[in-house]
Amino acid sequence: MTEEVLIGGYTRRIGKGIYRGTLSPETATITDIKPYITLDNASYLAISKQQILYTVVKEGEQGGIAAYDISGTTPVYLNAILAAGAPPAYVAVDETRQLIYAANYHKGEILVYAIQNDGHLVLANTVQHTGHGPRPEQASAHVHYTDLTPDNRLAVCDLGTDELTTYTIADNGDLTKTATYHSEPGFGARHLVFHPNHQVAYLLGELSSEVTVLNYDANTGEFTAVETYSMLPDDWHEANGGAAIRISQDGQFLYASNRGYNSIVVYRISADGQQLTTIQQMSTDGEFPRDFNLSANDQFLFAVNQNSDNGTLYHRDAQTGLLTPCQKGLETPEGVCVLFR
Repeated sequence: MTEEVLIGGYTRRIGKGIYRGTLSPETATITDIKPYITLDNASYLAISKQQILYTVVKEGEQGGIAAYDISGTTPVYLNAILAAGAPPAYVAVDETRQLIYAANYHKGEILVYAIQNDGHLVLANTVQHTGHGPRPEQASAHVHYTDLTPDNRLAVCDLGTDELTTYTIADNGDLTKTATYHSEPGFGARHLVFHPNHQVAYLLGELSSEVTVLNYDANTGEFTAVETYSMLPDDWHEANGGAAIRISQDGQFLYASNRGYNSIVVYRISADGQQLTTIQQMSTDGEFPRDFNLSANDQFLFAVNQNSDNGTLYHRDAQTGLLTPCQKGLETPEGVCVLFR
């Protein structure tokens, strides 16, 4: 059975916005990658159960979130909420409360939108982060991730302040700070994933190119560090930035992308979720893999390279977790987000 794959991207050079292709498991190929929705800088995507697509968008000197109904054969524009300045960097859907969360990296803001009955958005709340870290990239707060914990709190990664903050969420979108985890200075908290079977999370540090294993206490909303692991081989000493992080549905394998070393690092996860073992560094056959994602049944992994405008499809071995390239050189202009549907 085929799967649809959406690719969000920048429009600074040759990109058109959001592209759509078809994954065929039988042939292990993605075909017919074509422009789907033309809009500026669609750098992150999320889809609700109502089949409403929420995407980052830039219009002139304003940035924000746009909503499209993609339940039919042709996407239908619903509305956009824009504000002066740069657009967000991350979008997530809260189905229980019918809210959207967005992370504005440049402004250091958390944005909360209320989903209306027809999928339209209304701005419900804005929370400003402040502070800084020791590195040049950390001169101010840089919120990079806003998504739900397993117990429906909001976890927020701030690359600029080296913090992972937990918020309690009211039904109207009001946020109350519950707990704050402080990483090592210069870590640059970017993205987070949770283990499907344990109260354990994996925090990716963009600036340090590391992954920290964290225990999560659902009673208090607090994270505590267990151990930190490098994303790079010992002999790599050039520039690198950690980017995306994903976990297999069985909780046995963790995947993260390196921009600079240009690879997907594969970790085996211990039975209790507490330890990682590097088992593979797989080249993405391109430059700057900002994002990748796993197909619905974890059979495939698709990575897109932002700077070289190409994508690579891998077969994933369910038993070993290892990746094998099965299709290279797919055209993904300025691709920075991958979403299977």
